[in-house]
Amino acid sequence: MNLNTPSFTRFSHDGLSIAYFDEGPHDVEAVILIHGFASSANVNWVYPGWLKTLGEAGYRVIALDNRGHGASDKPLDPEAYRPWIMADDAVALLDHLEIEAAHFMGYSMGARISTFAALNHQQRLKSLVLGGLGIGLTDGVGDWDPIADALLAPEPDAITHERGKMFRAFADQTKSDRTALASCIRGSRDLVDRAAVASIKVPTLIGVGTKDDIAGSPHELADLMPNARALDIPNRDHMLAVGDRIFKAAVLDFYNEIG
Repeated sequence: MNLNTPSFTRFSHDGLSIAYFDEGPHDVEAVILIHGFASSANVNWVYPGWLKTLGEAGYRVIALDNRGHGASDKPLDPEAYRPWIMADDAVALLDHLEIEAAHFMGYSMGARISTFAALNHQQRLKSLVLGGLGIGLTDGVGDWDPIADALLAPEPDAITHERGKMFRAFADQTKSDRTALASCIRGSRDLVDRAAVASIKVPTLIGVGTKDDIAGSPHELADLMPNARALDIPNRDHMLAVGDRIFKAAVLDFYNEIG
């Protein structure tokens, strides 16, 4: 098991080639990790130490590059990025690996995708960890059209929208396909009805940085769910909370508690 540079392979779903890694013994509980917008399995989960943390704790760790990201295929139709369609990619990966159920963990857009997996395939989830997304899941997280515009801008210096600047810089840093990302951000923003959120019965942990100005309150979201708890990740913004040691420790405690 390589906890620093996992080996990626591919499978096909919905006419697309999806890149993923699968690290750890196959006779232990599996965690499937779903990364955020403009990120990748490496950027979201390997580099911040999640593969190492979960692997050393004895879990089988699986992560995919979402469609439009990393080494996976990159359709340009925004309709290809609806969150329930992307959730089906993750469930199809479990099918491909012959895993009946796994712990789902998603960050930001990945948390939205994981929620749709819980809504449509709840029997495939042992638990749910939502990072970087609180009540914004149901109430929205602001206007994202300027982010799409920023991704497509010929020159980054001309971008005036602050959040657009942030995501353009992140996309450039990760050497992403900005045209595919613009399609993704236009197609993946569906909200979840509060009554639907209340139907998710699997144990859930919701972690958001106290300086995150995107996600919305984790406590308000947890209050809507029958078996959820909220975690404040101290002094972390949306970009830095994902790798925080307090977040990691809380996830391991959560997994230990639910058995």
